[in-house]
Amino acid sequence: MAMISDLASFFATYEENWASWWPQLLPAIWVTIKLTAASFLLALAIGFLLALGKLSRNRLLRAFATGYVELARGIPALAILFILYFGLLPVGIVLDAFVAGFIGLGMSGGGYFAEVFRAGILAVHKGQREAAASVGMTPFTSFRWIILPQAMRVILPPMMNLFISLLKDTSLCSLITAPELMLRAKDLAMMSFLPMHLFVLAGALYFLLAWPMSLLARHFERRMRRGYRAG
Repeated sequence: MAMISDLASFFATYEENWASWWPQLLPAIWVTIKLTAASFLLALAIGFLLALGKLSRNRLLRAFATGYVELARGIPALAILFILYFGLLPVGIVLDAFVAGFIGLGMSGGGYFAEVFRAGILAVHKGQREAAASVGMTPFTSFRWIILPQAMRVILPPMMNLFISLLKDTSLCSLITAPELMLRAKDLAMMSFLPMHLFVLAGALYFLLAWPMSLLARHFERRMRRGYRAG
């Protein structure tokens, strides 16, 4: 009975404070969504270019792309965020916390996206390229209309999972004062002296943002498996 009473008291706190918490959390959720979208698009662009670099016949491009991928995957995203936000100050470069956040996460995520793109492109049988060349297609045309559409079937599921990872990694941006969900939850926790309630609520809100993307990733995985079985 005591446990039930404690749980009831725990959830009653949300009812008492929701009217004051929600108006402050809602803008922070919107910042988190924008931060995720911006970093995802940047990581997508960086990853695609790096994948092309790793598949290039040019040794310098391959070496640069390989080195970038290894560094991006080996350096914590938080270290990149600190370098961009704090480390550039001595040389006179001052970045807004939001800008530093999405650039840092995009640079870090680009290394992972590169391997996803590379694996997807290599999964397309080389006979597809040979068939495209035999009918007079240029390498660029065959890549755009033959290789990439088939590679996307392999790329989409892990891409959705990386999107979810970026969403969760936006919480790191609270450490460089980006006004996203985790920073606002920390501020409210310090003002209300209710850290457990606020951090449980923040975790629940992150879950509600990530869950639809997780369902979408599973949907693409099932579609891909059906396509392979049909093949």
